Amino acid sequence: MRYLSTRDNTVKFRAARAIAQGLSREGGLFVPEAFPAISEEDIIRFTGMTYAELAVFVMKLYLDDYSEIEMTEYASQAYGKPGFDHPDVAPVRLIDDRTAILELWHGPTCAFKDMALQMLPHLLSAALDKTEEAKDVCILVATSGDTGKAALDGFRDVKRTKIMVFYPEDGVSDIQRLQMVTQEGGNVGVSAVTGNFDDAQSGVKAIFSDETLRAELDKKGYFLSSANSINWGRLLPQIVYYISAYCNIVKAGGIIPGEPINFCVPTGNFGNILAGYYAKKMGLPIGRLICASNSNDVLTEFIETGVYNKNRAFVTTISPSMDILISSNLERLLFDLSGNDDRLIAGYMKALADEGKYEVSQAIKAGLRENIDCGKCSDTKTKETIKEVFDTYRYLIDTHTAVAFNVLSDYRLRTGDTTKTIVVSTASPFKFCESVLSALGEQSGFGGLELIDRLEEVSGAAGPAPLKALRGKEVRFKGCVKNDGMRSAVESFLF
Repeated sequence: MRYLSTRDNTVKFRAARAIAQGLSREGGLFVPEAFPAISEEDIIRFTGMTYAELAVFVMKLYLDDYSEIEMTEYASQAYGKPGFDHPDVAPVRLIDDRTAILELWHGPTCAFKDMALQMLPHLLSAALDKTEEAKDVCILVATSGDTGKAALDGFRDVKRTKIMVFYPEDGVSDIQRLQMVTQEGGNVGVSAVTGNFDDAQSGVKAIFSDETLRAELDKKGYFLSSANSINWGRLLPQIVYYISAYCNIVKAGGIIPGEPINFCVPTGNFGNILAGYYAKKMGLPIGRLICASNSNDVLTEFIETGVYNKNRAFVTTISPSMDILISSNLERLLFDLSGNDDRLIAGYMKALADEGKYEVSQAIKAGLRENIDCGKCSDTKTKETIKEVFDTYRYLIDTHTAVAFNVLSDYRLRTGDTTKTIVVSTASPFKFCESVLSALGEQSGFGGLELIDRLEEVSGAAGPAPLKALRGKEVRFKGCVKNDGMRSAVESFLF
């Protein structure tokens, strides 16, 4: 299978090269030229597979330049113990007769990014050999909290790689920050950025398009790639857990094969929900994909109106991984809904860069309405939802999952839709202890890791071992740069 650029569909690469390069030279994102189909019979067969076996089957459909032996080895390493603390890897918990929760936080960094970033290093390392790339790769990551730690953990001491992560100085939780700045490994670098996630993401994109720096890196034996979900090797593994979740509901007797279900997804950079859209394109019986936003509701407005406008105030919320105004993966959805019209998409992206906004065609608006619903949730409602879910089900959720729960409740009231729905839970509540404790009515003077102890005491739930293991770890990275200093930070890290 070959991969096209969303801004120039004459660019056609095999999977290994698309994964190694990460981003097309003109700024487009790589997408498969076709989507393989799965049948109801396949789904029934999938119910007898382990998560690793399912990952091999699904990903191999897209990666025909990787062997089944390779993929089996990678999946075994990515999704086996001790990395994941649950035998199902991505378990589904039924909480009532029409609602389930997909827990994507049982990996080493306690967030859904582990589902892809435990696999991507294997795919990328192999891609360097498959493409006969002589240079080593420098991976640049902008993170709103969870991607950074998951990428650092996945690429730690992986041969022929270096990884540099940038995070917004005041835009992550205490636990998220501590996870990154204490990261071990000889090939890792971390820096805060003054500003918000979009500042960090824009800085990384500027570095990727910097021809002078690219030439300098080339002389030094490096090239740039990405571990953000703009990299196809990062997005592809996320398709697997939508299929796995559906199969788990079938096994639990919640639905019969072929019965449609909805997914409600807390959404920032649009990669998570896009993976669900791609699973639906493959034939997974998904009814509605419900895009849940916090107060940074640029996506909600876009889905409702067809106008994407980032010219608005940025709000710092208690669900920081969703504090994003430029949702990069939306470009892939628009490319698909436009019928692979690369010139149209390039025009939209130019307008976004030049004017901060664009309006899509009527055909794309119709495609959005057909596939995706949306809603938004304030911090106040987020906290109320955490308490309501805990009081009703004795189940503890984080701030991002709470946004999805609230939006799902509003969606059901508005539409009357009784379809069984899976809420995608993206992080352990113990990554956001202070906000969760506040939602439960606890106003403590604790800070840092002491908050984990207090949340355990209040909730009766056990904090994840990887987070508790942060206690006493050395802070290795204390730097902070402005947006225009990110290039120098990369140069200092590499040279």
